[in-house]
Amino acid sequence: MSTHRTDPGATTLSRPGEAAYLVFSDVDETLIRCKSLLEFLDHYFAERHGRQGRRHAAAVRARLASATAAGAGREEANALYYRAWRGELLTEVQQAGRRWYAGRRSAAGFFVEATHAALRRHRAEGAELVLVSGSFAAVLEPLAEECGAAQLLCTRPAVADGVLTGELVGEPVIGEGKRRAVRALLADRPHIDPADCHAYGDHVSDLPMLLEVGHPTVVGNSPDLLERLPHARRTAAV
Repeated sequence: MSTHRTDPGATTLSRPGEAAYLVFSDVDETLIRCKSLLEFLDHYFAERHGRQGRRHAAAVRARLASATAAGAGREEANALYYRAWRGELLTEVQQAGRRWYAGRRSAAGFFVEATHAALRRHRAEGAELVLVSGSFAAVLEPLAEECGAAQLLCTRPAVADGVLTGELVGEPVIGEGKRRAVRALLADRPHIDPADCHAYGDHVSDLPMLLEVGHPTVVGNSPDLLERLPHARRTAAV
């Protein structure tokens, strides 16, 4: 599949006609039930490197847990996660991402069905769907294709000579990074009023994105989100 880069955090998956409005959706625990980054970490390193890979993935998880316990934010943890991929071939990671998705997708209960159904309704109304995530394209592109998303706003690992460097291009698409990515895309759609747009998120780190649109929806029961968005729509994460 050919993709077109519009800015450091965006991947255009298709070129839709003029959309009625935009719909922004977080991915992990908003559209799908799992934490894709962690599941793919385990899958890839076990598949690619066997026992050594499993130890590596376990050590990465331990470092992430330790950093979080010490007060690291999701943005810092996200950057720490991508350092674990230093030295891996991009093509191998991309191919493994599609294998992981195919296997994971076949399991029952993969989607948060309320969100999945809502996104289908929006697309039927002529909306342009945008997935917004701290995950990366190797994991997200198969999901975006299935859901009919026109854009991915996601974290971009840096690549040199086809190899992941462990660094990032730009900032993680988390928290304020989501706000800036959403604003940049809306600026590229001057015919669309943000007040007409929708967004879905499950965690307080999604709040900056949710505040950029006229119709935010809280997925699940995050007390932080519900306190800050008392008038937002709510949908269960079941």
